[in-house]
Amino acid sequence: MFDPRRVLRWIYIGRLSLATAIFVAALVQWRRADAIDTLVATLTLLGAAAFTGWSVWFTYPSGRIDRTFCYLQSLFDTALVTVVVHVTGGALSLFAPLYILVTVGASLLVPVRGVLLVAALGIVTYFADVLFGHEASIGTDLLLQLGIFALVAVAVAYLAARMQEAGVDRSELEAQLTLAKLQAEDILRNIRSGIVTIDARGRMLYANAMAGRLLGFDADQVRGRSARELFAGAAPALIAALERAVQLRERVTRGEAAITIDGRTFPIGLATTTMDVDATPQGRSATAIFQDISDNKRLEELRLRAERLEAVAELSASLAHEIKNPLASIRSAVEQLARRPTANDDERTLGRLIVRESDRLARLLSEFLDFARVRVTRGARVDMGAIARTAAGLAAAHPDRKTGVRVSCTAPTEPLLVEGDEDLLHRAVFNIALNAVQASREQGEVRIDVGELPVEQIPIGVPFPRHAVALRVTDEGPGIPLEIRDRIFDPFFTTKLSGSGLGLPIVHRAIEAHRGFVFVDSSSAGTRFTILLPLCAPPENEDPA
Repeated sequence: MFDPRRVLRWIYIGRLSLATAIFVAALVQWRRADAIDTLVATLTLLGAAAFTGWSVWFTYPSGRIDRTFCYLQSLFDTALVTVVVHVTGGALSLFAPLYILVTVGASLLVPVRGVLLVAALGIVTYFADVLFGHEASIGTDLLLQLGIFALVAVAVAYLAARMQEAGVDRSELEAQLTLAKLQAEDILRNIRSGIVTIDARGRMLYANAMAGRLLGFDADQVRGRSARELFAGAAPALIAALERAVQLRERVTRGEAAITIDGRTFPIGLATTTMDVDATPQGRSATAIFQDISDNKRLEELRLRAERLEAVAELSASLAHEIKNPLASIRSAVEQLARRPTANDDERTLGRLIVRESDRLARLLSEFLDFARVRVTRGARVDMGAIARTAAGLAAAHPDRKTGVRVSCTAPTEPLLVEGDEDLLHRAVFNIALNAVQASREQGEVRIDVGELPVEQIPIGVPFPRHAVALRVTDEGPGIPLEIRDRIFDPFFTTKLSGSGLGLPIVHRAIEAHRGFVFVDSSSAGTRFTILLPLCAPPENEDPA
């Protein structure tokens, strides 16, 4: 309950004051005082000064206050009071109640049993001084005094016990509160959501580290500053929601907004709440909890894209089967008609044209069927590093590569294994690498990087149970125009004159068949395709580390 240093400080002051007072009293009464009493008073002052000086030196520089030290203080004070009582008249002394103060001081420093021992020592020394030091008789007054001392000692011990119990409870509560505070601070510091609290005047009361990263300020240096000045330009919808919450008590539960930092705009999920310290508007505060939901948006787009591609694949398969057989019959019939001896030059020219276009349609139908039949036909452990190196070599030697375009591949020497179809994965990676080579500027570079992605770096919402394999293909082309960026995975959409528009849709379906994801980031400096695939679990007889 009490700081021992503060208690000892007051004990030191009281001890020196008492010794000084007795010495001054002896000086004032020097002629009438007994020489022995004067000597005792002098020695008492010197002893109190010396002992207190040692105690102060022991208390403050070292900071070690153990139980033995506290007992020594109580014993010395008991002896000091006994000397004072003896010099000032024994049973008739007005200083006898000082034993009670010694007991009270002990109750703040030592356990309950120690309090009773100190009180008993005081009673014994007082009784002995009265009987032997002053040769007084045992009377009712003396017994009454001893009884009062004993009663007070018991009462003080009881109160000390209660105070110590309360102190233990308080210490435990403080420890629990401190632990809860540390845990809360740790959670708020590491949580992936930003948290901002403002008061009724729009001043910042709190912001966690993630809020600072998302909004572009130092979270440790914004307390008391205007929230509107801090991030109204970066997140106008967020500051508006906070101000409505603190002024009008309008809460947002599952809202969305956007943050623009350093030229990059990303969506956030938003919720606000209010808190009233008192009944006045000035005592109101508002808190916003928000999170970057770019990954969630992209995953939702991937899910919708996969559903569209699946529907188109089923339709493509049906149409391809329905068209392929009649087309083959038409081609065969026209070819036979063109070979007739009676056919003229115009008929043979038209026949060759129809055959050529029939072959082109047949190739297109074969691509439709390939698109519809994208499935993992055989599963095995596949090294994505080896696939990346092979795809990089083929893309670098492709005739469509522009002049001076370099293809580099960075992959670890240790295998990065995924479960899947090697041919299908190779086809997907090569398709992306070839697109990058074709899109790059002359003398540009295409980089293929393969590496392991820790769990904490995997985008939110990607349901991988362990680490992932990330394969990135980056080119230095002009980037994908914003108006067509959302359509590049649509079937039959292409910007190439001879393209079928099925290359990237096949890539998406191939990666999805392996429970993976394909992300695209593009700007005027180039385009990056990222493939995420779940890393294989190590064999049971292999150390996971």
